[in-house]
Amino acid sequence: MSDDRLDTAHEYWDQWWGEAKHRARWSEPEPSVVSLAGKLRARGAMQVLDVGTGIGRHALAYARLGFEVFATDASAKGLEEVARSAKADGTDIEVRLAPFTDLPFEAASMDHVLAWNVLYHGDGDVVARALGECRRVLRQNGTVQLTMLSKRHRAFGIGREIRPDTFVDEASLDDKDHPHFYVDAAGLTALLDRAGFQALSLADVDQDGSGGFHWEAVAEA
Repeated sequence: MSDDRLDTAHEYWDQWWGEAKHRARWSEPEPSVVSLAGKLRARGAMQVLDVGTGIGRHALAYARLGFEVFATDASAKGLEEVARSAKADGTDIEVRLAPFTDLPFEAASMDHVLAWNVLYHGDGDVVARALGECRRVLRQNGTVQLTMLSKRHRAFGIGREIRPDTFVDEASLDDKDHPHFYVDAAGLTALLDRAGFQALSLADVDQDGSGGFHWEAVAEA
């Protein structure tokens, strides 16, 4: 992989989503995503955008709860699964093939954006552009829920550092052989501030119980 190509992880996931055994691992929504739905409804949120939806576990959860849901991903195979699952489920999800750095929606058209385990696939500049796009499509006082790789993650510092805090582990058996960007609390807060967000909550969570630390954040536009 060329060091000039940063947003490449979707190539891995496009192959991954083609196999049922891999899709099963990512079929259940995260509890912290589902639990936010009540607060969104209390804020009057209706339009929800799931950025980097994968096979749509969170998009489907929001659609089942009655939100108007839009879903983007750079993986065509993932979006095929989203459309298939939505049809089988009797829910309506509008899917669009797009990178997270160029969201195909009008400015101020969404009430909430979800970007779960997606925006860190690149370097700091890619993350900044992606956060800027999330902010652009949100209405004033809209919210974003996102995760970022923590510098406490077991993979931080493993492999080649191709950009500041951005590593490629070519020996990895998963998508860490594509660029991944890591932050600490100060770095994440600075990124959110620069994009025009006010952090509402930040938590450094071990997602898999074995050192897979991710920042889980909710912020307001």
